[in-house]
Amino acid sequence: MTLEIQNVAVIGAGTMGHALALVHGLGGCDTTLYDRDPVVLANAVDLIAAACKTLVEAGTITDDEAIDAQDHIVIVESLQYAVEDGDLVVEAVVEKPDIKRAVFEEIDRYAPAQTIIASNTSYLDIFPLVPDARQSTAAVAHWYTPPYIIDLVDLSPGPQTHPEIIPGLKSLYERFGKAPLVFDRLVPGYVANRLQAALNLECLRMIDEGWVKAEDIDYSIRYGLVERLAVLGHMCKMDYTGLAMVRNGIAGQTYQPPENTGATPALDRLIEAGRNGVNSGSGFYDYGDTPAETLFQNRDLRLLQFKAFLNSFEGDE
Repeated sequence: MTLEIQNVAVIGAGTMGHALALVHGLGGCDTTLYDRDPVVLANAVDLIAAACKTLVEAGTITDDEAIDAQDHIVIVESLQYAVEDGDLVVEAVVEKPDIKRAVFEEIDRYAPAQTIIASNTSYLDIFPLVPDARQSTAAVAHWYTPPYIIDLVDLSPGPQTHPEIIPGLKSLYERFGKAPLVFDRLVPGYVANRLQAALNLECLRMIDEGWVKAEDIDYSIRYGLVERLAVLGHMCKMDYTGLAMVRNGIAGQTYQPPENTGATPALDRLIEAGRNGVNSGSGFYDYGDTPAETLFQNRDLRLLQFKAFLNSFEGDE
């Protein structure tokens, strides 16, 4: 099996979908973007343009490259039209098994037999949801938001995935300048999401217990953790700390991880009050009247500046 990926279809144009269309457009792929919701699809055009503007402002791409990337993306109102010539279909719909199953069945109906189906699922085992005829060309390609800045992409095969699929995707995304992490089997939550899940539980436990405020947690991360983690990672940081000291800390058993009960009062209170995060104007923090688009643009610019700074140190050890 020889993988030649030029025509890409992205199914789902929401938070991740529109951004994944941009990733593939920037990579030079002819990309169709589809969503069953026409409002989401229309908004995707503006979101892609705004992201390109941010990348240009940060000096990551040129005006011509931004125009070229957007020219590679075609918005379509039919899933059939989106996938019928696809070498690769990127599934980025909501994390609900019934919806994903229905989307995979529709892709199966219209896509060529050799089309690769790559799911952006964060935590589901999608392989039981994929039609039998597509098992050999199905895989997981899981990205982190915003994927046009964050380079990590988790690549995982299913039980019947053809052995050339994952290396082919790895090669494609390395050509894009991304950082694929290849698994030999599906690890629920991959690495980064499992670490984030543990961090979420601990942070919410401290808030629920009334020990600290959200601001205290972010202050500790900003000034205590992130600088070292950004430079060293975590396992290397343990080497610098000294493994005997790490072992002594564990042996002391002063820390016990929180139980995952499936609920948290801190989140329940905020969500019930309509404080659902940046898109609603407030969450743990109040964002006032600042438009969500401005907040995301400011986040992206800071990420790009920090990424450029970190990249300047590569190979200096």
